[in-house]
Amino acid sequence: MAKKKQQTEQPISPRTLQEAIVYFSNPDVAHEYAKALRWPDGVVKCPRCGAKDPWYLASARQWKCRTKHPQQKFTVKIGSIMEDSPLGLNIWLAGMWLIANCKNGISSYEIMRGLGITQKSAWFLLQRIRLAMQTGTFEKMGGGGPVEVDETFIGGKARFMHAHKRKEKIKGTGGSGKVAVMGLLARHGHGGKAHSTVQVQVVNSRKKGELEAVVRNNVELGSEVMTDELPSYNDLAPDYVHNVINHAESYVKGSVHTNGMENFWSLLKRAIRGTYVSVEPFHLFRYLDEQTFRFNERKHDDGDSGRFEMVAAGAFGKRLTYKELIGEKPAADTPASA
Repeated sequence: MAKKKQQTEQPISPRTLQEAIVYFSNPDVAHEYAKALRWPDGVVKCPRCGAKDPWYLASARQWKCRTKHPQQKFTVKIGSIMEDSPLGLNIWLAGMWLIANCKNGISSYEIMRGLGITQKSAWFLLQRIRLAMQTGTFEKMGGGGPVEVDETFIGGKARFMHAHKRKEKIKGTGGSGKVAVMGLLARHGHGGKAHSTVQVQVVNSRKKGELEAVVRNNVELGSEVMTDELPSYNDLAPDYVHNVINHAESYVKGSVHTNGMENFWSLLKRAIRGTYVSVEPFHLFRYLDEQTFRFNERKHDDGDSGRFEMVAAGAFGKRLTYKELIGEKPAADTPASA
């Protein structure tokens, strides 16, 4: 008798926050949803030895590998940002929905009040979800249109600091005491998207060698590149069609401007100042990942539901421990520039 071909069932995502809270409040539903994301082909495998067809222990919602080895039992959280977390899947999935769809971000205190967990747990949860929001690509920008390049500084304003903090952090003028961040915006889309998208990263300085290297590593040769008058970009020609807008004269000259990138900086700083208030430089790249994800997916075909499903799917195959997060142990997801 011929065996029936196994059909993979795709998880059904709720459409609104209210639906998500109700939908994932059922532990069995949340478990089946995570299972479909963890093993999209429908075949559950032991994360330690790769063996298929483990025993399912329904009462505990976990599996036991048929092959004898240490730690035969495992759950759907194994091999994900949720590994070793005592929080239920309902808390995790609700947190993913909130951070994926709150335009200006959501603080750990809001998560604490909304989901009924401690602030420390909420902060750890959010930092791990930001890891799930990382969507790196090897495809370079510039194939479909001009690329805007700009940089900014992130950090507290000296006039809002206490005197001892100002003395400790501010050692000069301008960007002193702040972190330099560089951004590239593909005007007509990148990675299959029709709307503008960005790539953002922390840089050590605004010196020519560093900024020029970022452009060459992320933008196709021969592409049209638009920057301000910063001398660090002067050597991009003749490898690129380099157009410069002098902000001392104007902010737009025909199609030459960096206003798209400036708009992203405005959204980023609004989130940091209004929602997070204070971000340590050591963790800044995680907040950049968060804002970049929401900006690039702002026109997702499935809206809030689509963004949530992307974050939930990105939770698997990644891990971040608390010791790595607080710097006691090097984190695998920490970029060299951070």
